[in-house]
Amino acid sequence: MDATTERLVDYAMRLEYESLPDATVAACKQRLLDTLGCVAGAYDHPLSVSVRGLAGRYKMDTPATILGSGQQTAPEMAAFANGVMLRFMDLSDMYRLQSGGHPSDIIAATLAAGEIGARDGKSQITAIALGYEIYCSFCDAIDINSQGWDQPVYGVVAAALATGKLIGLNREQMGEAVALALVPNMAMYQTRQGELSAWKGCAAANGSRNGVFAALLAQSGVTGATAPIEGKHGLWDAVGTFDWSLEPGAAPDRITRTHLKCFPICYHGQTAVWTALGLRDRTPPAQIESIRIGTYKTAKLTMANDPTRWAPETHETADHSLPYVVGLALMDGEIGDDSFSPARLRDPNLAALMAKTVVEEDGELTAIYPESSPSSITVRLRDGSEIRNDLRYPKGHAMAPMNDSEVTTKFTGLFRNYHSEAGAARMIELVENLDDLDDIAALFTAFARPD
Repeated sequence: MDATTERLVDYAMRLEYESLPDATVAACKQRLLDTLGCVAGAYDHPLSVSVRGLAGRYKMDTPATILGSGQQTAPEMAAFANGVMLRFMDLSDMYRLQSGGHPSDIIAATLAAGEIGARDGKSQITAIALGYEIYCSFCDAIDINSQGWDQPVYGVVAAALATGKLIGLNREQMGEAVALALVPNMAMYQTRQGELSAWKGCAAANGSRNGVFAALLAQSGVTGATAPIEGKHGLWDAVGTFDWSLEPGAAPDRITRTHLKCFPICYHGQTAVWTALGLRDRTPPAQIESIRIGTYKTAKLTMANDPTRWAPETHETADHSLPYVVGLALMDGEIGDDSFSPARLRDPNLAALMAKTVVEEDGELTAIYPESSPSSITVRLRDGSEIRNDLRYPKGHAMAPMNDSEVTTKFTGLFRNYHSEAGAARMIELVENLDDLDDIAALFTAFARPD
């Protein structure tokens, strides 16, 4: 192992439930509940149905469970199927410093690994805290997105170490798992360019799948590259030298600084939607002459970077389009799953509103990102008047957090349509008491849809 790999492995090996801060434990439960709600909301979408069908074809003597259907499959395929469902709606959490992604993706790996390893709730909480700390500290250390590498690169390392922790890998095996996760699985950022495809919602799930598989390979005695990060043609050669600042023994707390979402869209559009909603009562769509969205550089590059964002043809492109989601907010006053139906994508009134929209980078807003994710919207009406609204933080941002009641309300709204109100209450109770749970099988049982 190179020195950086050793640091990651030693951090994972030393972390124990008893060392977790109370705020970290509470955040793990809150993020797990939020993530399970995202799975429920996406359960019936055709992509979810397709990946469950694929995953169900894999068999193993020590299987893991696909949420909802209860199908037993190979652990890495359970991680993939559950990972696709939790990401499909683009409603899961987000983290960003140097660069970022959706760290809750690793929960697909911890649930699968918990079924074939340490099954108790305290171990699950510890693995989630570990996965988040690995993922988010990687985001803190270097911007790989701007170099063409996608967020599953963070996730695959985090998933491998969290899985390794749960299935009891020793120190040498943990090092092999990092190498077997990272070297074969450098995902490209091309996934998020142009007209977005179904793979946009699958890429991170594939990272979780590969992380679980890497840990299982290491457990079986397979060895990986000896210096995956610092060695010749390793990670440093691909992205540049950086200090992965993660000291063994330090208490994990980065999960408390992740951001939750209120709307099923790219995180960089959350503030813009809230800003538009603040204008809606004063800006009748029929009277709008033009819309100017001022935003920070990353938001423009992600959600207004080419003509597809003004004429989205897929759900995946629309939920990553600033003109589209701002237009929805002004027209409908809300954004939900139905906002991305084929009929809505072809709505001529919405298309007309997008045609009146300009997105501009505002240097002052870029300067305060990522501490905040600010937005400024100016609407010009046909009578010549202009109305402006500015917002620095969306609801759910770490600086404007959702409280437990708001998270449970979000969860219940997603879960009751998939299951029932009573079923939602049961899931909330289980997650709230996760540290007292002897076997996480109870989560899968309660999540299963009634016949």
